[in-house]
Amino acid sequence: MNVKLHNILKGYKNRESKKFMLIIARLIIVTIYSLLICIFGSIWCVLFSPRNPRHVANFSHLFGRLSKVFGVKIELRQLIDTKKYGNVIYIANHQNNYDMITVSNILQSYTVTVGKKSLFWIPFFGQLYWLSGNLLIDRNDHIQSYKTLNELAIILNKNHISLWIFPEGTRSRGRGLLSFKIGAFYLAVAAKVPIIPIVVSNTHKKIKLNRWNNGLVIVEMLQPIDTLQFKSFSIRQLSTYCHQLMLEKLIELNAEVIERERNGNI
Repeated sequence: MNVKLHNILKGYKNRESKKFMLIIARLIIVTIYSLLICIFGSIWCVLFSPRNPRHVANFSHLFGRLSKVFGVKIELRQLIDTKKYGNVIYIANHQNNYDMITVSNILQSYTVTVGKKSLFWIPFFGQLYWLSGNLLIDRNDHIQSYKTLNELAIILNKNHISLWIFPEGTRSRGRGLLSFKIGAFYLAVAAKVPIIPIVVSNTHKKIKLNRWNNGLVIVEMLQPIDTLQFKSFSIRQLSTYCHQLMLEKLIELNAEVIERERNGNI
């Protein structure tokens, strides 16, 4: 009996040891890989074309490759040709830090993101974020923010770029789809460009560093929304419409992921 108990405890310790080693290995790989992208990416931007918006998608996709390190299968559902819609506003749900390896994979060419000014001070990453062409605004200064949005509307059309915005304004962290701030919708109406929603299935408490296989995450791009159709409505109504559309898709994707993982169809 003691021998049997000893073997059970030994097996348990071995399993826990392997899980711990997996965590360490992943952290080391992610840290080194991310540092290399940030450092060499920043140098590349400075030397060749600083603040060029074409860099954003390239570096975003490089970070997206880390999904394999985390044992996550990403399924992308994109529109056939986004170029035919011209410059647009992309809006996506914002869950947690794992957005860096999920939704980043679907970022389109010549699309830049809009983030908080404080992002710049994140060592290495913040510098690459700015140098690659992303935009930083002060969200605490509401007057300056709306002035910036008006300027962005002009820049968006003049430079033929698209913008990526997380309308929730913060990470949801398992609280579902949070209410939207109206900045993205104000900008879309001012610039007279379509809105393309992007929905990512749930990643909250889904990814565990000590587990090899962390399942499926679906990233789906929805049909463009013609903001000109909402010119007789308020910006808040446009925001509400987009929120409801994305919420319904999020529920649908979550149900699909659960069903497919249950059946081993990933």
